[in-house]
Amino acid sequence: MDEQISVKPGSVYHIGCESDVMTAVMGTFAFARTLNFSSTTTSEIATVVSELATNIVKYAGEGRIELAEMIHGSACGIRVIASDRGPGIAQIEQALEEHFTTGGSLGMGLPGVKRMADEFQIESSVGRSSTEKSGTIVTVIKWGTSHAV
Repeated sequence: MDEQISVKPGSVYHIGCESDVMTAVMGTFAFARTLNFSSTTTSEIATVVSELATNIVKYAGEGRIELAEMIHGSACGIRVIASDRGPGIAQIEQALEEHFTTGGSLGMGLPGVKRMADEFQIESSVGRSSTEKSGTIVTVIKWGTSHAV
């Protein structure tokens, strides 16, 4: 019988400028440490949030980062959901390739996020008119070994 995965909501960060990125990164670092994640895993999760939040500021203008604790048996993880209502990503497969960029950067952000994640999902819609919604949602889960008692 498969064990259920339980989700305990954590913090939600509004992202609209560079200082919001730092607030979310520091909050993520603290959240991961309270769950007894290793220094390496904590740094990876904080880097994921930094990359996703920076992309929100750069490409969408504003959005949000949501953190949640995931528990599956003795395993504990952190789920990060980055969402925005920006223009969307027209070429998701290309955006996940290293060195692809539409913003003059190194093009390592999304590929790096995917590489650091244990689970990765991206959904994006490109609005073609003022009545169509656009935006991007990236969901990342990083598992540790045991949850805090």
